[in-house]
Amino acid sequence: MKDIMIMNVKKIAFGAAVVFFTNFAYAQTLQDGINSIDSDKYAQAKNNFSQMISSAPTAENYFYLGNTFLRQGEPDFAKATENFNKGLAADNKSFLNKIGLATVKLGKGDKSAVAEIQKIVADSKEKDAEVLFRAAEALTLFENNNAPDVAIPYLNKAIEKAEKKGVPAYYYYTLGDAYRLKRIPGDAMTAYDKALPLAKNKASVYTRMGTLWMAAQQWKLAKDNIDKAIAVDATYAPAYKALAAYDIKYQENAKATQDLINYTKYADEDPYTQLEISKLYFTNEDYANSKTTLDKVFDKVDDPIKFKLRAYQLYAEGNYAEAKQNMDTFVSQADKSRVQPADQGLQGLIAAGLAKTETDAAKKSALTSESQQKIAIAKAAKDETLKWDMELAKIAGGGASQASADSGPTSPEIEALKKQTAANPQDTDALFKLATAYQDAKNWNGAVLTWQKMINLLPDWAPAYYSQGYSYQQSGNNDAAKLSYEKFISTVKPAEMEANKQTLAYAYFAVAYMEKESNPAKAKEYVAKSVQLDPTYEDAVKLNSEINK
Repeated sequence: MKDIMIMNVKKIAFGAAVVFFTNFAYAQTLQDGINSIDSDKYAQAKNNFSQMISSAPTAENYFYLGNTFLRQGEPDFAKATENFNKGLAADNKSFLNKIGLATVKLGKGDKSAVAEIQKIVADSKEKDAEVLFRAAEALTLFENNNAPDVAIPYLNKAIEKAEKKGVPAYYYYTLGDAYRLKRIPGDAMTAYDKALPLAKNKASVYTRMGTLWMAAQQWKLAKDNIDKAIAVDATYAPAYKALAAYDIKYQENAKATQDLINYTKYADEDPYTQLEISKLYFTNEDYANSKTTLDKVFDKVDDPIKFKLRAYQLYAEGNYAEAKQNMDTFVSQADKSRVQPADQGLQGLIAAGLAKTETDAAKKSALTSESQQKIAIAKAAKDETLKWDMELAKIAGGGASQASADSGPTSPEIEALKKQTAANPQDTDALFKLATAYQDAKNWNGAVLTWQKMINLLPDWAPAYYSQGYSYQQSGNNDAAKLSYEKFISTVKPAEMEANKQTLAYAYFAVAYMEKESNPAKAKEYVAKSVQLDPTYEDAVKLNSEINK
Protein backbone atom coordinates (compact mmCIF):
# COMPACT_ATOMS: atom_id res chain seq x y z
CA MET A 1 0.00 0.00 0.00
CA LYS A 2 2.83 2.29 0.90
CA ASP A 3 4.53 1.61 -2.48
CA ILE A 4 1.29 2.42 -4.37
CA MET A 5 0.93 5.70 -2.50
CA ILE A 6 4.51 6.62 -3.29
CA MET A 7 3.94 5.80 -6.96
CA ASN A 8 0.76 7.92 -7.11
CA VAL A 9 2.54 10.84 -5.49
CA LYS A 10 5.26 10.52 -8.11
CA LYS A 11 2.65 10.46 -10.89
CA ILE A 12 0.95 13.57 -9.51
CA ALA A 13 4.29 15.32 -9.14
CA PHE A 14 5.28 14.37 -12.70
CA GLY A 15 1.91 15.53 -14.06
CA ALA A 16 2.24 18.87 -12.30
CA ALA A 17 5.74 19.24 -13.69
CA VAL A 18 4.50 18.59 -17.25
CA VAL A 19 1.80 21.28 -16.87
CA PHE A 20 4.31 23.70 -15.37
CA PHE A 21 6.92 23.20 -18.08
CA THR A 22 4.31 23.25 -20.88
CA ASN A 23 2.96 26.58 -19.63
CA PHE A 24 6.50 27.87 -19.12
CA ALA A 25 7.49 26.82 -22.64
CA TYR A 26 4.34 28.45 -24.05
CA ALA A 27 5.09 31.67 -22.18
CA GLN A 28 8.67 31.62 -23.40
CA THR A 29 7.56 30.97 -26.99
CA LEU A 30 5.01 33.77 -26.83
CA GLN A 31 7.63 36.13 -25.41
CA ASP A 32 10.07 35.06 -28.13
CA GLY A 33 7.48 36.02 -30.76
CA ILE A 34 6.82 39.37 -29.10
CA ASN A 35 10.58 40.04 -28.93
CA SER A 36 10.98 39.14 -32.62
CA ILE A 37 8.28 41.63 -33.62
CA ASP A 38 9.90 44.33 -31.51
CA SER A 39 13.25 43.59 -33.22
CA ASP A 40 11.77 43.85 -36.76
CA LYS A 41 12.28 40.12 -37.23
CA TYR A 42 8.83 39.48 -38.68
CA ALA A 43 9.64 36.28 -40.55
CA GLN A 44 10.99 34.85 -37.29
CA ALA A 45 7.86 35.96 -35.42
CA LYS A 46 5.55 34.44 -38.06
CA ASN A 47 7.46 31.17 -37.91
CA ASN A 48 7.30 31.27 -34.12
CA PHE A 49 3.51 31.77 -33.98
CA SER A 50 2.91 29.28 -36.82
CA GLN A 51 4.70 26.61 -34.76
CA MET A 52 2.55 27.53 -31.76
CA ILE A 53 -0.55 27.03 -33.92
CA SER A 54 0.77 23.65 -35.11
CA SER A 55 1.16 22.57 -31.50
CA ALA A 56 -2.05 24.20 -30.27
CA PRO A 57 -4.46 25.77 -32.82
CA THR A 58 -6.04 28.06 -30.21
CA ALA A 59 -7.82 31.34 -30.78
CA GLU A 60 -5.01 33.18 -28.97
CA ASN A 61 -2.28 31.73 -31.18
CA TYR A 62 -4.15 32.68 -34.36
CA PHE A 63 -4.50 36.20 -32.95
CA TYR A 64 -0.76 36.52 -32.33
CA LEU A 65 0.04 35.40 -35.88
CA GLY A 66 -2.58 37.74 -37.37
CA ASN A 67 -1.32 40.61 -35.27
CA THR A 68 2.21 40.12 -36.66
CA PHE A 69 0.89 40.94 -40.14
CA LEU A 70 -0.45 44.23 -38.77
CA ARG A 71 2.76 45.14 -36.98
CA GLN A 72 5.12 44.77 -39.98
CA GLY A 73 6.27 47.85 -41.90
CA GLU A 74 3.40 47.68 -44.40
CA PRO A 75 0.38 45.91 -42.86
CA ASP A 76 -0.97 42.88 -44.74
CA PHE A 77 -4.66 43.28 -43.91
CA ALA A 78 -5.72 40.21 -45.90
CA LYS A 79 -3.39 37.78 -44.06
CA ALA A 80 -4.24 39.37 -40.72
CA THR A 81 -7.99 39.00 -41.38
CA GLU A 82 -7.54 35.37 -42.44
CA ASN A 83 -5.88 34.49 -39.14
CA PHE A 84 -8.32 36.45 -36.98
CA ASN A 85 -11.21 34.62 -38.66
CA LYS A 86 -9.49 31.29 -37.95
CA GLY A 87 -9.16 32.38 -34.34
CA LEU A 88 -12.88 33.12 -34.15
CA ALA A 89 -13.61 29.74 -35.74
CA ALA A 90 -11.65 28.15 -32.90
CA ASP A 91 -13.50 30.27 -30.31
CA ASN A 92 -16.34 32.48 -31.46
CA LYS A 93 -16.15 34.46 -28.22
CA SER A 94 -12.47 35.35 -28.58
CA PHE A 95 -12.15 39.01 -27.61
CA LEU A 96 -8.61 39.18 -28.97
CA ASN A 97 -9.61 38.14 -32.50
CA LYS A 98 -12.60 40.47 -32.44
CA ILE A 99 -10.18 43.26 -31.58
CA GLY A 100 -7.96 42.05 -34.43
CA LEU A 101 -10.74 42.38 -37.02
CA ALA A 102 -11.66 45.83 -35.69
CA THR A 103 -7.97 46.81 -35.93
CA VAL A 104 -7.99 45.90 -39.62
CA LYS A 105 -10.96 48.24 -40.14
CA LEU A 106 -9.18 51.01 -38.26
CA GLY A 107 -5.99 50.50 -40.27
CA LYS A 108 -8.01 50.95 -43.46
CA GLY A 109 -9.35 54.27 -42.19
CA ASP A 110 -12.75 53.21 -40.85
CA LYS A 111 -13.02 55.30 -37.66
CA SER A 112 -16.17 53.39 -36.55
CA ALA A 113 -13.72 50.70 -35.47
CA VAL A 114 -12.86 52.79 -32.39
CA ALA A 115 -16.40 52.37 -31.02
CA GLU A 116 -16.30 48.71 -32.02
CA ILE A 117 -13.13 48.18 -29.95
CA GLN A 118 -14.71 50.01 -27.02
CA LYS A 119 -17.72 47.65 -27.17
CA ILE A 120 -15.47 44.57 -27.26
CA VAL A 121 -13.63 45.80 -24.16
CA ALA A 122 -16.95 46.51 -22.42
CA ASP A 123 -18.20 43.00 -23.30
CA SER A 124 -15.02 41.56 -21.74
CA LYS A 125 -15.92 43.41 -18.52
CA GLU A 126 -12.30 44.66 -18.47
CA LYS A 127 -11.19 41.56 -16.55
CA ASP A 128 -8.27 40.51 -18.74
CA ALA A 129 -5.09 42.66 -18.85
CA GLU A 130 -4.14 41.20 -22.26
CA VAL A 131 -7.49 42.19 -23.83
CA LEU A 132 -7.10 45.71 -22.42
CA PHE A 133 -3.54 45.93 -23.69
CA ARG A 134 -4.31 44.63 -27.19
CA ALA A 135 -7.26 47.02 -27.50
CA ALA A 136 -4.96 49.91 -26.56
CA GLU A 137 -2.26 48.68 -28.92
CA ALA A 138 -4.79 48.65 -31.77
CA LEU A 139 -5.74 52.25 -30.97
CA THR A 140 -2.11 53.39 -31.16
CA LEU A 141 -0.84 51.26 -34.04
CA PHE A 142 -1.55 53.48 -37.04
CA GLU A 143 -0.07 56.93 -37.51
CA ASN A 144 -3.11 58.42 -39.24
CA ASN A 145 -5.90 56.30 -37.73
CA ASN A 146 -5.76 56.14 -33.96
CA ALA A 147 -7.48 57.09 -30.70
CA PRO A 148 -4.89 57.62 -27.94
CA ASP A 149 -7.47 59.22 -25.62
CA VAL A 150 -9.29 55.87 -25.51
CA ALA A 151 -6.09 53.83 -25.39
CA ILE A 152 -4.49 55.50 -22.35
CA PRO A 153 -7.14 54.47 -19.76
CA TYR A 154 -7.05 50.90 -21.13
CA LEU A 155 -3.28 50.79 -20.72
CA ASN A 156 -3.41 52.12 -17.18
CA LYS A 157 -5.99 49.45 -16.28
CA ALA A 158 -3.90 46.75 -17.99
CA ILE A 159 -0.84 47.85 -15.99
CA GLU A 160 -2.86 47.79 -12.76
CA LYS A 161 -4.18 44.29 -13.43
CA ALA A 162 -0.74 42.95 -14.41
CA GLU A 163 1.06 44.26 -11.31
CA LYS A 164 0.70 41.04 -9.30
CA LYS A 165 2.41 38.90 -11.95
CA GLY A 166 4.76 41.66 -13.13
CA VAL A 167 4.02 44.35 -15.71
CA PRO A 168 5.62 43.63 -19.11
CA ALA A 169 7.87 46.45 -20.31
CA TYR A 170 5.88 46.75 -23.54
CA TYR A 171 2.78 47.78 -21.60
CA TYR A 172 4.66 50.88 -20.46
CA TYR A 173 6.30 51.72 -23.77
CA THR A 174 2.96 51.35 -25.56
CA LEU A 175 1.62 53.84 -23.02
CA GLY A 176 4.51 56.09 -24.04
CA ASP A 177 3.55 55.63 -27.71
CA ALA A 178 -0.02 56.69 -26.88
CA TYR A 179 1.18 59.89 -25.20
CA ARG A 180 3.37 60.56 -28.25
CA LEU A 181 0.30 60.46 -30.46
CA LYS A 182 -1.33 62.99 -28.12
CA ARG A 183 1.81 65.13 -28.41
CA ILE A 184 2.49 65.00 -24.66
CA PRO A 185 6.22 64.18 -24.76
CA GLY A 186 6.74 64.57 -20.99
CA ASP A 187 4.23 61.84 -20.13
CA ALA A 188 5.58 59.69 -22.97
CA MET A 189 9.11 59.91 -21.58
CA THR A 190 7.84 59.10 -18.07
CA ALA A 191 6.24 55.92 -19.43
CA TYR A 192 9.47 54.99 -21.22
CA ASP A 193 11.41 55.62 -18.00
CA LYS A 194 9.13 53.12 -16.23
CA ALA A 195 9.68 50.57 -19.03
CA LEU A 196 13.47 50.84 -18.86
CA PRO A 197 14.17 48.87 -15.64
CA LEU A 198 11.63 46.19 -16.66
CA ALA A 199 12.90 45.65 -20.19
CA LYS A 200 15.15 42.64 -20.77
CA ASN A 201 16.45 44.40 -23.88
CA LYS A 202 16.91 48.04 -22.96
CA ALA A 203 17.81 48.88 -26.58
CA SER A 204 14.09 48.75 -27.35
CA VAL A 205 13.34 51.51 -24.83
CA TYR A 206 16.39 53.66 -25.63
CA THR A 207 15.42 53.57 -29.33
CA ARG A 208 11.93 54.82 -28.49
CA MET A 209 13.41 57.56 -26.32
CA GLY A 210 15.68 58.53 -29.20
CA THR A 211 12.89 58.77 -31.74
CA LEU A 212 10.77 60.73 -29.24
CA TRP A 213 13.58 63.29 -28.92
CA MET A 214 13.82 63.37 -32.72
CA ALA A 215 10.11 64.19 -32.95
CA ALA A 216 10.73 67.01 -30.45
CA GLN A 217 13.69 68.16 -32.60
CA GLN A 218 16.06 67.67 -29.68
CA TRP A 219 18.72 66.21 -31.91
CA LYS A 220 21.58 65.75 -29.44
CA LEU A 221 19.36 63.90 -26.96
CA ALA A 222 18.00 61.82 -29.84
CA LYS A 223 21.48 60.78 -30.94
CA ASP A 224 22.58 60.10 -27.34
CA ASN A 225 19.71 57.66 -26.78
CA ILE A 226 20.12 55.90 -30.13
CA ASP A 227 23.82 55.48 -29.31
CA LYS A 228 22.84 54.00 -25.92
CA ALA A 229 20.55 51.52 -27.69
CA ILE A 230 23.35 50.32 -29.97
CA ALA A 231 25.77 50.22 -27.03
CA VAL A 232 23.56 47.82 -25.03
CA ASP A 233 22.62 45.70 -28.08
CA ALA A 234 24.58 46.19 -31.29
CA THR A 235 22.24 43.71 -33.06
CA TYR A 236 18.98 45.59 -32.36
CA ALA A 237 17.83 46.43 -35.90
CA PRO A 238 15.31 49.24 -35.13
CA ALA A 239 18.10 51.32 -33.56
CA TYR A 240 19.86 51.44 -36.95
CA LYS A 241 16.60 52.36 -38.66
CA ALA A 242 16.23 55.25 -36.20
CA LEU A 243 19.87 56.23 -36.79
CA ALA A 244 19.27 56.20 -40.56
CA ALA A 245 16.32 58.57 -40.08
CA TYR A 246 18.56 60.82 -37.99
CA ASP A 247 21.33 60.82 -40.61
CA ILE A 248 18.88 61.37 -43.47
CA LYS A 249 17.50 64.37 -41.56
CA TYR A 250 21.02 65.77 -41.36
CA GLN A 251 21.60 64.82 -45.03
CA GLU A 252 24.44 62.51 -43.98
CA ASN A 253 23.67 60.20 -46.88
CA ALA A 254 26.81 58.09 -46.66
CA LYS A 255 26.24 57.41 -42.97
CA ALA A 256 22.56 56.67 -43.62
CA THR A 257 23.51 54.09 -46.24
CA GLN A 258 25.74 52.34 -43.70
CA ASP A 259 22.92 52.49 -41.13
CA LEU A 260 20.60 50.80 -43.61
CA ILE A 261 23.21 48.14 -44.36
CA ASN A 262 23.32 47.41 -40.62
CA TYR A 263 19.54 47.43 -40.38
CA THR A 264 19.40 44.90 -43.23
CA LYS A 265 22.00 42.77 -41.45
CA TYR A 266 20.14 42.58 -38.13
CA ALA A 267 16.50 42.56 -39.27
CA ASP A 268 15.43 39.34 -40.98
CA GLU A 269 14.66 38.36 -44.56
CA ASP A 270 10.91 38.86 -44.28
CA PRO A 271 9.84 40.23 -47.69
CA TYR A 272 7.87 43.05 -46.09
CA THR A 273 10.90 44.09 -44.05
CA GLN A 274 12.95 44.13 -47.26
CA LEU A 275 10.25 46.26 -48.87
CA GLU A 276 10.61 48.72 -45.99
CA ILE A 277 14.39 48.74 -46.50
CA SER A 278 13.90 49.49 -50.19
CA LYS A 279 11.73 52.47 -49.24
CA LEU A 280 14.38 53.75 -46.84
CA TYR A 281 17.10 53.47 -49.50
CA PHE A 282 14.90 55.47 -51.85
CA THR A 283 14.37 58.16 -49.20
CA ASN A 284 18.16 58.33 -48.92
CA GLU A 285 18.34 58.85 -52.72
CA ASP A 286 20.23 55.56 -52.99
CA TYR A 287 18.26 54.41 -56.01
CA ALA A 288 20.56 51.53 -56.97
CA ASN A 289 20.24 49.78 -53.59
CA SER A 290 16.53 50.58 -53.50
CA LYS A 291 15.98 48.88 -56.85
CA THR A 292 18.18 45.88 -56.01
CA THR A 293 16.32 45.30 -52.74
CA LEU A 294 12.87 45.68 -54.32
CA ASP A 295 13.74 43.36 -57.20
CA LYS A 296 14.59 40.58 -54.71
CA VAL A 297 11.15 40.63 -53.09
CA PHE A 298 8.83 42.11 -55.72
CA ASP A 299 7.14 38.78 -56.48
CA LYS A 300 7.07 37.75 -52.81
CA VAL A 301 4.85 40.56 -51.49
CA ASP A 302 1.19 41.12 -52.26
CA ASP A 303 0.98 44.68 -50.97
CA PRO A 304 0.33 47.18 -53.82
CA ILE A 305 2.86 49.53 -52.20
CA LYS A 306 5.46 47.68 -54.28
CA PHE A 307 4.01 49.24 -57.44
CA LYS A 308 4.29 52.72 -55.97
CA LEU A 309 7.91 52.19 -55.04
CA ARG A 310 8.69 50.81 -58.49
CA ALA A 311 6.97 53.86 -60.01
CA TYR A 312 9.29 56.18 -58.05
CA GLN A 313 12.32 54.20 -59.21
CA LEU A 314 11.22 54.21 -62.86
CA TYR A 315 10.51 57.93 -62.65
CA ALA A 316 14.07 58.49 -61.34
CA GLU A 317 15.32 56.64 -64.45
CA GLY A 318 13.19 58.84 -66.74
CA ASN A 319 10.99 55.90 -67.76
CA TYR A 320 7.71 57.82 -67.49
CA ALA A 321 5.46 55.38 -69.39
CA GLU A 322 6.27 52.39 -67.15
CA ALA A 323 6.25 54.63 -64.06
CA LYS A 324 2.68 55.61 -64.96
CA GLN A 325 1.63 51.97 -65.40
CA ASN A 326 2.96 51.08 -61.94
CA MET A 327 1.46 54.15 -60.29
CA ASP A 328 -1.93 53.44 -61.89
CA THR A 329 -1.74 49.85 -60.59
CA PHE A 330 -0.96 51.09 -57.07
CA VAL A 331 -3.85 53.58 -57.07
CA SER A 332 -6.31 50.99 -58.44
CA GLN A 333 -5.35 48.30 -55.89
CA ALA A 334 -4.57 50.28 -52.73
CA ASP A 335 -7.11 51.52 -50.24
CA LYS A 336 -7.86 55.21 -50.98
CA SER A 337 -6.55 56.21 -47.54
CA ARG A 338 -3.06 55.05 -48.58
CA VAL A 339 -2.75 57.44 -51.55
CA GLN A 340 -0.75 60.38 -50.19
CA PRO A 341 -0.27 63.94 -51.54
CA ALA A 342 3.28 62.93 -52.55
CA ASP A 343 1.81 60.18 -54.73
CA GLN A 344 -0.33 62.71 -56.53
CA GLY A 345 2.73 64.92 -56.89
CA LEU A 346 4.58 62.00 -58.48
CA GLN A 347 1.65 61.45 -60.86
CA GLY A 348 1.97 65.12 -61.78
CA LEU A 349 5.69 64.77 -62.52
CA ILE A 350 5.06 61.65 -64.60
CA ALA A 351 2.39 63.55 -66.56
CA ALA A 352 4.91 66.37 -67.15
CA GLY A 353 7.43 63.82 -68.41
CA LEU A 354 4.89 62.29 -70.79
CA ALA A 355 3.78 65.74 -71.99
CA LYS A 356 7.38 66.51 -72.96
CA THR A 357 7.32 64.00 -75.84
CA GLU A 358 3.57 63.99 -76.62
CA THR A 359 2.91 65.10 -80.22
CA ASP A 360 -0.90 65.30 -80.05
CA ALA A 361 -1.72 68.89 -79.01
CA ALA A 362 -4.91 67.98 -77.11
CA LYS A 363 -3.22 65.14 -75.18
CA LYS A 364 -0.20 67.35 -74.44
CA SER A 365 -2.48 70.06 -73.03
CA ALA A 366 -4.39 67.55 -70.88
CA LEU A 367 -1.15 66.08 -69.50
CA THR A 368 0.22 69.55 -68.72
CA SER A 369 -3.01 70.49 -66.92
CA GLU A 370 -2.95 67.22 -64.94
CA SER A 371 0.68 67.84 -64.01
CA GLN A 372 -0.05 71.33 -62.66
CA GLN A 373 -3.10 70.21 -60.66
CA LYS A 374 -1.46 67.20 -59.02
CA ILE A 375 1.81 68.92 -58.14
CA ALA A 376 -0.26 71.75 -56.63
CA ILE A 377 -1.86 69.15 -54.30
CA ALA A 378 1.57 68.03 -53.05
CA LYS A 379 2.74 71.61 -52.58
CA ALA A 380 -0.46 72.61 -50.76
CA ALA A 381 0.12 69.72 -48.35
CA LYS A 382 3.67 71.06 -47.81
CA ASP A 383 4.98 67.67 -48.87
CA GLU A 384 8.76 67.51 -49.36
CA THR A 385 9.13 63.94 -50.58
CA LEU A 386 10.62 65.36 -53.79
CA LYS A 387 11.84 68.86 -54.70
CA TRP A 388 8.89 69.54 -56.98
CA ASP A 389 10.21 72.65 -58.76
CA MET A 390 13.62 71.12 -59.38
CA GLU A 391 12.05 67.91 -60.67
CA LEU A 392 9.89 69.91 -63.10
CA ALA A 393 12.93 71.88 -64.19
CA LYS A 394 14.86 68.66 -64.84
CA ILE A 395 11.98 67.28 -66.92
CA ALA A 396 11.68 70.50 -68.90
CA GLY A 397 15.36 70.35 -69.74
CA GLY A 398 15.28 66.71 -70.74
CA GLY A 399 16.52 65.31 -67.46
CA ALA A 400 19.88 63.69 -66.79
CA SER A 401 19.60 59.91 -66.66
CA GLN A 402 22.42 57.44 -66.12
CA ALA A 403 21.75 56.04 -69.59
CA SER A 404 22.27 59.48 -71.19
CA ALA A 405 25.47 59.95 -69.19
CA ASP A 406 26.79 56.52 -70.22
CA SER A 407 26.05 57.19 -73.89
CA GLY A 408 27.76 60.62 -73.78
CA PRO A 409 31.41 61.55 -74.37
CA THR A 410 33.94 59.62 -72.30
CA SER A 411 37.67 59.28 -71.71
CA PRO A 412 40.08 56.78 -70.10
CA GLU A 413 40.09 59.01 -66.99
CA ILE A 414 36.26 58.90 -66.77
CA GLU A 415 36.16 55.12 -67.16
CA ALA A 416 38.82 54.61 -64.48
CA LEU A 417 37.06 56.99 -62.06
CA LYS A 418 33.68 55.31 -62.71
CA LYS A 419 35.18 52.01 -61.54
CA GLN A 420 36.75 53.71 -58.53
CA THR A 421 33.48 55.34 -57.43
CA ALA A 422 31.52 52.14 -58.06
CA ALA A 423 33.87 50.32 -55.67
CA ASN A 424 33.53 53.10 -53.06
CA PRO A 425 30.45 55.33 -53.62
CA GLN A 426 31.39 57.45 -50.56
CA ASP A 427 34.79 58.50 -52.00
CA THR A 428 34.15 62.24 -52.39
CA ASP A 429 37.65 62.91 -53.79
CA ALA A 430 37.06 60.42 -56.62
CA LEU A 431 33.57 61.82 -57.24
CA PHE A 432 34.97 65.35 -57.50
CA LYS A 433 37.54 64.17 -60.04
CA LEU A 434 34.88 62.24 -61.99
CA ALA A 435 32.52 65.25 -62.13
CA THR A 436 35.38 67.45 -63.32
CA ALA A 437 36.42 64.85 -65.92
CA TYR A 438 32.84 64.74 -67.22
CA GLN A 439 32.88 68.52 -67.54
CA ASP A 440 36.23 68.44 -69.40
CA ALA A 441 34.70 65.92 -71.82
CA LYS A 442 31.55 68.07 -72.10
CA ASN A 443 29.43 65.15 -70.87
CA TRP A 444 27.05 67.44 -69.03
CA ASN A 445 24.57 64.72 -68.01
CA GLY A 446 27.38 62.76 -66.38
CA ALA A 447 28.56 65.91 -64.61
CA VAL A 448 25.06 66.77 -63.34
CA LEU A 449 24.55 63.27 -61.91
CA THR A 450 28.00 63.12 -60.32
CA TRP A 451 27.67 66.56 -58.72
CA GLN A 452 24.34 65.34 -57.32
CA LYS A 453 26.15 62.41 -55.69
CA MET A 454 28.57 64.89 -54.15
CA ILE A 455 25.62 66.96 -52.89
CA ASN A 456 24.06 63.84 -51.34
CA LEU A 457 27.29 63.14 -49.45
CA LEU A 458 28.22 66.77 -48.65
CA PRO A 459 24.99 68.79 -48.63
CA ASP A 460 26.64 71.81 -46.97
CA TRP A 461 29.46 72.06 -49.51
CA ALA A 462 28.28 75.01 -51.61
CA PRO A 463 30.64 74.62 -54.66
CA ALA A 464 28.87 71.39 -55.67
CA TYR A 465 25.63 73.31 -56.25
CA TYR A 466 27.45 75.93 -58.31
CA SER A 467 29.14 73.28 -60.45
CA GLN A 468 25.86 71.45 -60.94
CA GLY A 469 24.22 74.73 -61.98
CA TYR A 470 27.01 75.32 -64.50
CA SER A 471 26.58 71.78 -65.88
CA TYR A 472 22.83 72.23 -66.21
CA GLN A 473 23.39 75.57 -67.95
CA GLN A 474 25.83 74.04 -70.42
CA SER A 475 23.36 71.24 -71.17
CA GLY A 476 20.74 73.89 -71.99
CA ASN A 477 18.54 73.26 -68.93
CA ASN A 478 18.27 76.84 -67.66
CA ASP A 479 15.38 76.14 -65.28
CA ALA A 480 17.39 73.54 -63.38
CA ALA A 481 20.50 75.72 -63.59
CA LYS A 482 18.70 78.62 -61.93
CA LEU A 483 17.56 76.45 -59.03
CA SER A 484 21.07 75.04 -58.54
CA TYR A 485 22.62 78.52 -58.58
CA GLU A 486 20.01 79.71 -56.07
CA LYS A 487 20.89 76.76 -53.83
CA PHE A 488 24.56 77.66 -54.11
CA ILE A 489 23.83 81.25 -53.10
CA SER A 490 21.80 80.17 -50.06
CA THR A 491 24.35 77.54 -48.98
CA VAL A 492 27.43 79.79 -48.87
CA LYS A 493 28.07 80.57 -45.20
CA PRO A 494 28.83 84.16 -44.06
CA ALA A 495 32.40 83.15 -43.18
CA GLU A 496 32.86 81.86 -46.76
CA MET A 497 31.51 84.96 -48.54
CA GLU A 498 34.88 86.60 -49.20
CA ALA A 499 36.43 83.42 -50.63
CA ASN A 500 33.39 82.89 -52.90
CA LYS A 501 32.92 86.51 -54.02
CA GLN A 502 33.61 86.01 -57.71
CA THR A 503 31.67 82.75 -57.93
CA LEU A 504 28.72 84.36 -56.16
CA ALA A 505 28.91 87.29 -58.58
CA TYR A 506 28.61 84.88 -61.52
CA ALA A 507 25.77 82.91 -59.89
CA TYR A 508 23.78 86.10 -59.28
CA PHE A 509 24.51 87.26 -62.84
CA ALA A 510 23.51 83.91 -64.36
CA VAL A 511 20.16 83.88 -62.58
CA ALA A 512 19.57 87.54 -63.51
CA TYR A 513 20.36 86.85 -67.16
CA MET A 514 17.99 83.87 -67.28
CA GLU A 515 15.22 85.81 -65.49
CA LYS A 516 15.49 89.11 -67.39
CA GLU A 517 12.51 88.40 -69.67
CA SER A 518 10.23 86.42 -67.32
CA ASN A 519 10.96 88.18 -64.03
CA PRO A 520 12.54 91.64 -64.60
CA ALA A 521 12.24 92.68 -60.93
CA LYS A 522 14.22 89.67 -59.76
CA ALA A 523 16.74 90.16 -62.59
CA LYS A 524 17.38 93.76 -61.46
CA GLU A 525 17.84 92.67 -57.84
CA TYR A 526 20.23 89.86 -58.72
CA VAL A 527 22.37 91.74 -61.23
CA ALA A 528 22.77 94.58 -58.71
CA LYS A 529 24.10 92.06 -56.19
CA SER A 530 26.44 90.68 -58.83
CA VAL A 531 27.91 94.12 -59.55
CA GLN A 532 28.15 94.87 -55.83
CA LEU A 533 30.17 91.70 -55.28
CA ASP A 534 32.46 92.32 -58.28
CA PRO A 535 32.31 95.82 -59.81
CA THR A 536 34.84 94.74 -62.48
CA TYR A 537 32.59 91.99 -63.85
CA GLU A 538 31.90 93.45 -67.31
CA ASP A 539 28.97 91.19 -68.30
CA ALA A 540 27.13 92.04 -65.08
CA VAL A 541 27.85 95.77 -65.43
CA LYS A 542 26.53 95.67 -69.00
CA LEU A 543 23.36 93.74 -68.05
CA ASN A 544 22.79 96.09 -65.13
CA SER A 545 22.85 99.06 -67.50
CA GLU A 546 20.55 97.37 -70.01
CA ILE A 547 17.77 96.45 -67.59
CA ASN A 548 17.87 99.73 -65.71
CA LYS A 549 17.46 102.05 -68.72
